[in-house]
Amino acid sequence: MQVTGEPRKFFGASRLGDCLTCFNTLRAVRPPLTLNERPSMSKVRKVAIAKSNVQLPTLHPHAAGIDVGATQLQVAVPSDADPQPVRTFTTFTDDLLKLRDWLKHCGVRTVAMESTGVYWIPLYQILEAAGIEVCLVNARHCKNLPGRKTDVSDCQWLQYLHSVGLLRASFRPPEQICAVRSFLRQRANLVRYASQ
Repeated sequence: MQVTGEPRKFFGASRLGDCLTCFNTLRAVRPPLTLNERPSMSKVRKVAIAKSNVQLPTLHPHAAGIDVGATQLQVAVPSDADPQPVRTFTTFTDDLLKLRDWLKHCGVRTVAMESTGVYWIPLYQILEAAGIEVCLVNARHCKNLPGRKTDVSDCQWLQYLHSVGLLRASFRPPEQICAVRSFLRQRANLVRYASQ
């Protein structure tokens, strides 16, 4: 190693040798940690989990969470609103109307729905017509959150996140614009069919 203050010239292999010399010098100053001295991942996770147990203030106390699937809906309401706060409904119209009536009976004013397909549209229209505010959530925004293993716990997690105000609604145009868009889509289809 160079100790004097004169400039050092690096040529090919001498530079590699200097790097190895520096590395060995640093190892002599601070040897690498043994496996017992390194913090394990479980200890790091436990510290992170202990720090994350913070209770957030409830912004929407009358909120529900719905996980929409192709054949069934998992619905969670606040635990003090009903003795059975998590229920399963099928996607038939009669069951959607029963779901709407149950939500109104529980005093729910706002609902967060998570769906990856188009199965949310009938339920959205029924709840919106009933005067319940609907928050359609993109599934990608909350898919990597920990603690969700099944659809039942997924709807409870949605209900909690919506009650503390951590969910952002996707854009949905007003009903009048949706009707105009449907007419324009139908007109475009008729023109395309007539030209074939």
